[in-house]
Amino acid sequence: MLRSLALILLLLTFRLPSLGQESYAKVAELTFDSSSEAQIWESKSPQMDPFELFTAVHAHEYLGSDSWNDLVALLDSKFEKKGKSENFIRYIFEKSHQKLFKTYEQHATFNQMLSEGKFDCVSGSATLGMLLTRYGFSHDIIETDYHVFIMVDLDEAPIILESTLKIGGMITKSSEVDKYIQAYLPEEKGNYLNLNQRIGSPDVLESEKTIFRKVNLHQLAGLQYYNDAIMHFNQQAYRVAASQLEKAHQLYQSERIEGLKDLAVDQAYKSIGVDLKK
Repeated sequence: MLRSLALILLLLTFRLPSLGQESYAKVAELTFDSSSEAQIWESKSPQMDPFELFTAVHAHEYLGSDSWNDLVALLDSKFEKKGKSENFIRYIFEKSHQKLFKTYEQHATFNQMLSEGKFDCVSGSATLGMLLTRYGFSHDIIETDYHVFIMVDLDEAPIILESTLKIGGMITKSSEVDKYIQAYLPEEKGNYLNLNQRIGSPDVLESEKTIFRKVNLHQLAGLQYYNDAIMHFNQQAYRVAASQLEKAHQLYQSERIEGLKDLAVDQAYKSIGVDLKK
C-alpha cells in the first residue's frame, strides 16, 4: 500500500503538473449559445461553484437540480453516521450510480446526466469530485489522453474511482490500484493524441498514452467545453467550435485546447474564408 502511494505521489508531483492557472477573460469577448449560459459566465469568478460551470454547456437543456439535491440530501444524512471513511466513499459511489449514473453514453453532458441519467467519464468524475470535496476527502482528478478518473487519498491509502464502471469501479486493493494506473501512464514511444477525438472512453490505446496529470474542477469543466467543441469541429462548424474552445481555454489553459482552437481558426479561414482572429 505504501509503495503504491509513493509511486502515485512521485508521478503527480514531478511528472504530472497541471498546466497554468485559470484565466478569467472579459465576458464580452465570448459568444454564448443562450442567455442562461451568458448569465453563468457573467457571475463566474475563481471562487464560483463548479456545479454552475458544468451546467453551462448546453445550458438551455438544464431542467433543474432535483436529482442532484436528492442525492446530496441522502449523502448528508449518511455522512453524519459514517463520517470520513472508506464505507462512506463507497456509499457516494454506489448512490451516484443509483441516482444519477443510469446509462453510460460517451460524451454525454452534465445536464444530460441530471435530466436523463446519461453520463460519461467527464460528467461522472465531475459529480464524484464535487461530492468528495463537499465531504472533505483529499482527492485528485486525473486527466489522460481520452479518459478522466478520480484518485482518493484516504489515510495514505490510494483509492481509484472509475465512474464508468458500476461494478468494480471503486478499486481499493493496492496491487489493483497500481495495475490501473500503469495502464494509463505515458509511454515514451506514444504518439501525441488526436486533437479532434473527445474525452470519454476508458479504453486505453498503447500508442496514445501521452497525458497523465491532475486537473481541478474548473479545468474539468473546460474539458467538457472541449468535448462539445470537437463535436462541432467534426461537423465542420468551425466558428462554433472556436467559440466553445475559447471558453474551454478560459477555464483550462491546456495545450490540447489551444492546439484545437488554432486548428479551428485555421480551418474556418480555409473553408469559408472567415478570419476568426479579428
